Amino acid sequence: MTETGGRRPGRAWIARLGPRGEVDLDRAASPRAVVEDAVARVGADPVRWAIELNSVVVRRIVGEVPALGGSPAAVELLRRGNEATTLRALFTLVDGPAAAPPTDEAILEGIHEFVHRAVPLERVLHGVRVGHAATTEAFLRACAGLVDAEVAVDEVTAISRELFSYVDDLSDTMIRAYLVEHEVWSTSAAAARADIVRSLLSGDATTTDVGEASRVLGYDLRRTHEAVVVWSDAPNGSSTLQAAATEALRARGATTTLVVPVASGRLWAWGTVPSDGTVPSDGTVPSEGTRRTGSWETIAEALSRQRTQAAFGTPGGGVEGFRRSHREAQRGERVERLRREAGRVPRHATAYADVAAIALLATDLDAAGDFVRRELGGLATRGASMEALRTTLYHYIGAERSLVDVARRLHVARGTVTYRVKRAQEVLGHGLDDRRFALHTALALAEELGDAVLLPRDVTER
Repeated sequence: MTETGGRRPGRAWIARLGPRGEVDLDRAASPRAVVEDAVARVGADPVRWAIELNSVVVRRIVGEVPALGGSPAAVELLRRGNEATTLRALFTLVDGPAAAPPTDEAILEGIHEFVHRAVPLERVLHGVRVGHAATTEAFLRACAGLVDAEVAVDEVTAISRELFSYVDDLSDTMIRAYLVEHEVWSTSAAAARADIVRSLLSGDATTTDVGEASRVLGYDLRRTHEAVVVWSDAPNGSSTLQAAATEALRARGATTTLVVPVASGRLWAWGTVPSDGTVPSDGTVPSEGTRRTGSWETIAEALSRQRTQAAFGTPGGGVEGFRRSHREAQRGERVERLRREAGRVPRHATAYADVAAIALLATDLDAAGDFVRRELGGLATRGASMEALRTTLYHYIGAERSLVDVARRLHVARGTVTYRVKRAQEVLGHGLDDRRFALHTALALAEELGDAVLLPRDVTER
């Protein structure tokens, strides 16, 4: 069988590739021009197949090499780079290695990202191997199902050989790009600052001269610090994130700031703040969980306009306070990511003091889920009606059984609150005074984290 247009014989099966589900070309990670060129080369259905395959492969890569993820924006950057390699693999199989375009910019962007985040080269290559294995498996399975039985063995062998050669060349290109970028980055001031910060956070800096470290960082480590983690789903928004972090810390009363980008769409920052909890000169009264500034609402509004989220630690003195406040900010970020997975409305500004209990209880998410399901019994069942019962009961216990307060908070009639509380007790099978603390804690976890604690992890991760 001979193909027209100079294409290699025996590859007509590639034109019959197609996704299992609905795949919109507009949802591709690659730019529109790249997708349109790919469609012109191999057809719309094979491109949809490649986009669908890429999503599966990226999940496997991040699952096996978590360091290659790190934030939604970093995963999106990985998705863009891996999609480019999958499309180039298609071109190689259809028209030969010479027909594939030069290494896509998205692939090199990923390399720059990994170097700046101090992801070791061996982990990058591990990710390449995981992606290659998953992609090759999908191509071979599709080939075996689409070609005639009498030529299947030869075609599968050829596909395997060509994909191995393609990935081998790609790995060489990525290694060279990594080493070049690493050499440039390792001699930069930004790299020196990032290395010092990571050393301080790891606790390995016991012999570090704090004065010298402060000089290199341009930030006094002997002061009182408040840490913040800032993130966004949009890749390549580092300038926006830095501006958001600086503005938020200034609003918290910081006189100097230190900002360290750690991943696409994510950064760490610290501000030196007053140690006495003073109110700023404008006389704004702090809200609950705020020590020295205007309300969290004001900070949240500013972050919302910049389409970013931030989690703040509590202030702490010296290097230990620098480290502890950062750990707290990371825990606050984790709570927000779990809330997002549960479909909760995002909070643009999260104070660790306000979520500390949930953060600690959710440290072991499997155990937290077991606890919630055991304490709530049938009340842990998914569904809108049961969720309404849980929410009402949670606020009812928290409001010391005030029907008026709960009705006002939930915007429902008092009679509705009464009915829901009565129905919730019927589902529980016991009174509210029985294990009241455990019940309220389980309800709080369910309210914040949803399916992450209502369903066993092996169900939520499917």
